[in-house]
Amino acid sequence: MNSTATAKKREPLTLNLLLNLLLPSLLMLKGEKYFGWSPKLSLGLALALPLGYGCYDFFVAKRANFFSIIGFVSLLLTGGIGLLSLPKEWIAIKEAAVPLVLGTLVLASAATPYPLVKKLLCNPDVLNMPLVYEQLQRQANQAAFDALLRRCTYLVSTSFLLSAGLNFILAKAIVHSESGTPAFTQEIGHMNLLTYPVIVLPCTLVMLFTVFFLVRGIKQLTGLPMESILKHKT
Repeated sequence: MNSTATAKKREPLTLNLLLNLLLPSLLMLKGEKYFGWSPKLSLGLALALPLGYGCYDFFVAKRANFFSIIGFVSLLLTGGIGLLSLPKEWIAIKEAAVPLVLGTLVLASAATPYPLVKKLLCNPDVLNMPLVYEQLQRQANQAAFDALLRRCTYLVSTSFLLSAGLNFILAKAIVHSESGTPAFTQEIGHMNLLTYPVIVLPCTLVMLFTVFFLVRGIKQLTGLPMESILKHKT
């Protein structure tokens, strides 16, 4: 029964990509050509798909997490710039500002008793953290684990800073038209399509390396085998 419930709560990747990336991008790129929609209507409908899906995830499926909330906020900012016809320069600023602020917050939290990297990486659904903490106390390696988390914080911050730089470059390279125009809506669609291969993929590789670095460090500090560190779902 637990595995069934888990499967129901797991966010389907294909549906996620379809509603958050492919369909919104197609609406922005082809809405005017095929349906005669105005640029603002195409943009509004394109934003309504991921917006509705995000609301469903949060209020019904209870699947919202840190990253989905950030994506939701970023989406609202993008839509606001287009629908309010703000200067096109705000797109590049917004694209860089969101990950830059996140990276700064993650880095600053390393100096507090509540580092955000612990919330992001020490996922109790993936890692058997109670057993890890128990072994760290036995081995008297809690301080070494805190140092490991600080190093992971720098790596995660690097991922966000990389995302900020790539976001800014991509937005400046693609978005040249004034907001509220058909060309602007199409450029946002192109940028949206290129986000995954140009930005998400390299940043995901950095995050995966960070997770590998963390798990390897836990293994060394606790003496636990990998199969004990990783949480097995039944």
